Amino acid sequence: MRHTVILSLCLSAGLIVSGCQKSSEAEVTRAIKDVNVIDDSNLNDIMLSVADPNEGVNYFQKALKQEPKRLEFQRGLAKSLIRAKRADEGVGAWTKVASHPDATNDDRVDLADALIRTGQWKKAEKVLDDVPPTFETFKRYRLEAMVADSNQEWDRADSFYGTAIGLTTRPAGVLNNWGYSKLTRGDFGEAERLFMQSIRNDPKLFTAKNNLILARGAQRKYDMPVISMSQVERAQLLHTLGLSAVKQGDLATGKGLLKEAIDTHPQHFEAAVRSLRALESNITN
Repeated sequence: MRHTVILSLCLSAGLIVSGCQKSSEAEVTRAIKDVNVIDDSNLNDIMLSVADPNEGVNYFQKALKQEPKRLEFQRGLAKSLIRAKRADEGVGAWTKVASHPDATNDDRVDLADALIRTGQWKKAEKVLDDVPPTFETFKRYRLEAMVADSNQEWDRADSFYGTAIGLTTRPAGVLNNWGYSKLTRGDFGEAERLFMQSIRNDPKLFTAKNNLILARGAQRKYDMPVISMSQVERAQLLHTLGLSAVKQGDLATGKGLLKEAIDTHPQHFEAAVRSLRALESNITN
């Protein structure tokens, strides 16, 4: 009888130990899986931020070969292709993401962005129209403004640009876009104001500086604005201003500005030299 009790206890203990071992193994497996998910997430973020864009493309392509249905990998590939300036491929990748059952409105907006980058404005407009109006993000309104611009729907464009600016803490880029829109409409004074705002928000944005010079040149303002600029930037902006003066028919002023651009540049400024030679040749002829 005693032997039976002891045997039963041993068997029970054995089952408990076995059960504990199985439970521990399951917990370890779960923990390892969780760690792998965290590592994947961190690596995905790295590939989408600090890594070379083409390295990101390769990483997500390899990941999708192993797990082709994982939406986060599909998204990562699409984003990496856009970062790598491979917009045509990016359109295909974002189209696949946007058609996924778990796709979000952000994904659809990113598809519209890719379409715009490849000049497919009508398709981008259709994608944005399918996004609910209650989905209000900076990127959505910035793209809506650009589409409205392409359709020359100026009031809508201005409304969307204004809304987009209110939804970001870094409005320099959209202010520059809005300014360029005004520039193309011939509203040079308003364009100048918007470019100045853009530069105040991002003193390093050279595109806005160059656009500012174009807006001022169109108004025959040939003095340099008071903005932050390096010596090389100053030479480049003088070159732009000189060409603007020539376009306005102010040839003597343009010639002087081109000479100043050449003298200002710390190195040989070939583009300005060519412009000056062409101008002098035309004047002589």
